[in-house]
Amino acid sequence: MGDSIIEQGFPARGFLRRDDLGKAAAARRSGWSLCVGAALLSIAAISSDGYAQSSPKPEPARLSAAASDAVHKVAIQVNQNDKAVMDLALNNAKNIADYYASKGETVAIEVVTYGPGLHMLRSDSSPVKDRIAVMSLENPRLTFAACGNTQANQSKAENKPVVLVGEAKVTPSGVVRLMELQKQGYAYIRP
Repeated sequence: MGDSIIEQGFPARGFLRRDDLGKAAAARRSGWSLCVGAALLSIAAISSDGYAQSSPKPEPARLSAAASDAVHKVAIQVNQNDKAVMDLALNNAKNIADYYASKGETVAIEVVTYGPGLHMLRSDSSPVKDRIAVMSLENPRLTFAACGNTQANQSKAENKPVVLVGEAKVTPSGVVRLMELQKQGYAYIRP
């Protein structure tokens, strides 16, 4: 950070007015304050043993082994408790997998459920759990993610644990999972 008046955004030529000098002094003081503040924050981050402490950051979602070598990647969202929507999502997944298999290419498909769509992966209420079991056996690159927030909320509302089908993996947030997948290059499908 420079301290020259020019770097602070004041006129390069000519004379400065009195209020410009006050602004320049204030800018220098604020710059100094920023430096002191940053130094204090750095010192506060050092623990008694001398190592810098950082707030724990959640680890980014990692690609499964099956997805990491896939040429194509698709995320399919299900957020409705509607058998027709669930069947359409599974049909989309099968059609995508079949299309790329016919071309000799690989595709990773992740079905992400949240909100009322979590019923798709609930062992007590899924109208498509048998299809999910068969499709998972046929295609190891097809995965199912269940929103942990929704699972907890439904458990609380129903005053009982919400048990998921064995093919489901819990993700902390279904919506965030979709964002992460898109960031990793997944195409997004909402049937």
